[in-house]
Amino acid sequence: MYTAVEGSRVPIRMWADPHSVEEQAMRQLRNTANLPWIHGLAVMPDVHYGKGATVGSVIAMRDAVCPAAVGVDIGCGMSAVRTSLSAKDLPDDLSALRSRIEAAVPVGFNRHKTPVNPAKVHGIGGWDTFWGAFGELHQGVRNLEERARMQIGSLGGGNHFIEVCLEQGGDDEGRVWLMLHSGSRNIGKELAERHIRAAQRLPHNADLPDKDLAVFLADTPEMASYRRDLFWAQDYAARNRATMVALVKLALAETVPGTRFDDAISCHHNYVAEETYDGVELLVTRKGAIRAGSGDLGIIPGSMGTGSYIVRGLGNLGSFQSASHGAGRRMSRNKAKRMFTTDDLAAQTAGVECRKDAGVVDEIPAAYKDIDAVIEAQTDLVEVVAQLKQVVCVKG
Repeated sequence: MYTAVEGSRVPIRMWADPHSVEEQAMRQLRNTANLPWIHGLAVMPDVHYGKGATVGSVIAMRDAVCPAAVGVDIGCGMSAVRTSLSAKDLPDDLSALRSRIEAAVPVGFNRHKTPVNPAKVHGIGGWDTFWGAFGELHQGVRNLEERARMQIGSLGGGNHFIEVCLEQGGDDEGRVWLMLHSGSRNIGKELAERHIRAAQRLPHNADLPDKDLAVFLADTPEMASYRRDLFWAQDYAARNRATMVALVKLALAETVPGTRFDDAISCHHNYVAEETYDGVELLVTRKGAIRAGSGDLGIIPGSMGTGSYIVRGLGNLGSFQSASHGAGRRMSRNKAKRMFTTDDLAAQTAGVECRKDAGVVDEIPAAYKDIDAVIEAQTDLVEVVAQLKQVVCVKG
């Protein structure tokens, strides 16, 4: 159940202990709850301070949307696929599988040398229509189409990852899953930054307590332009993940011939959706939150050493049918780099085939909240379908 914290216009519904949330994040939440267009604000148990708006927040607004509350990685989210394999089917040495995945999917700032053939991405059509709309996007990005095409099917860096996981407990103990986390790459960032700057220049945003909460208003050219680019970028992110899933499936099937795959589970966690609550049509922004409507399957990952959860939504209207997007950071990247060493990283990722060098120390499990506690805090939002533990983790 949530705790209601008083807000200026609406209460802040928190599925986290308010006293455990850093003041910077609480200040962001209070500012959000004071926006003239706010209808409701729900806060997930993985909440923490974020650029623009609080990570782990669900913001429902009337006739307005805040581009910084979506963030620069428009459409970032998760995909997961259950395979026909069990742990015993995997090779004893997983380094070759990790190398095969890294060869198939560019990571960090890398991209494909030629676009991935869409024929490899089964079940996803409309590619010609999708790319045909590129010329309608913000004029500032129209020279980036070639780069955007090369980045479809690439991972990026930071907290993005590809994993091979084993199911824990139950009848499917040891079943192999594939999982990945990524978004709209450079093109989403370029679109978001342009629209965020445009919103901040609009007169109706001049007196806001935080310029990052600048909004576009319904029935304006600026809103129409943002919605066009936003929904295209969300589609790009979904297609990017679907392409990577296809490439990782091929890598696993080449390692273990005969592997079969279930349909993918996929969910955004930085996005906007048009939804109706209390009889009002709203624009619901989930930044670091997934939709958890009744029966919706979702993915809530932990860190690179702690595992993840597949969940089913319970349709809780108090959270605007939402749940957390992961464990959530409990310290900044810079603090993690100061506090921990590569030896700490190696110890905390023991048993996982992954990078253990200085370049990913900021992703060390101790920098994140306890994923089990995060799941326990939202039992009225989701039910657990499967618990997974990674054995391979690829990062940029």
